[in-house]
This record gives sequence, C-alpha cells and structure tokens, in this order.
Amino acid sequence: MDRVVHFEVPFDDADRAHTFYREAFGWQLQGMPEMGYTMVTTTPADESGRPSETGGINGGMLARQGPVTTPVIVIGVEDLDESLARIEKLGGKVAIGRQAVGDMGFSAYVHDTEGNLIGLWQNA
Repeated sequence: MDRVVHFEVPFDDADRAHTFYREAFGWQLQGMPEMGYTMVTTTPADESGRPSETGGINGGMLARQGPVTTPVIVIGVEDLDESLARIEKLGGKVAIGRQAVGDMGFSAYVHDTEGNLIGLWQNA
C-alpha cells in the first residue's frame, strides 16, 4: 500500500506565506533557494529528515505555478515509472513526468480521474 509521505503548499508571496505558516502553526521552514523550494517541518524528524512520530508528515512550499496551484498530497511509491503507467491505464493523466530531485529521489505529478493533482515520490 502506497502512503502519503509529503505535502506541498503553493504561495504567491514567499515572505507572507512563510510568516503565516510559521506564526499560525509553529512550523519550521528551511529555504532551499537553489531549488526554489522551502522545506516545511511540522513534526519531529530523524537524522535522515523523515518524521520520527508515527503518522507525521512534513512537506514543502513553492511558488504557485501550473500545475501546482492548490495544496497537493504526495504519495510515496516503490517504482515511479510503474506507478505512472498504472495511473494512465486507470484513466489518470501525467501532468509532469519523472524528474530528479537532487540526489534524494524522483518526483512526478499526475491528475487523478477526478482532475485532482497528486504528487508521486520515489526515494533514490
């Protein structure tokens, strides 16, 4: 069973969004300017950056741009290419295909049969 492992929240104004989430929820934010991304910590993490509490999910923030225009859940998969093929066979559509994320892993975005954008993640 694949599980939700991450979330992404788009923003129009980085400083405004960072201030809001930091002050409203106490989230810790770490900018990654070279990737145009902000890592979001919502629950304690281990030395590898994975949540150390059962059921905990951390996430990220990025500039709002197509197709990421609303919050997105990200599902961890064993084999990204196999998952993309299965999603298309079931009537989903690939929005952004496989792309490397540094040396951490690979991501992709798909639309489910209801038009929702879902992120996929495969560890390196």
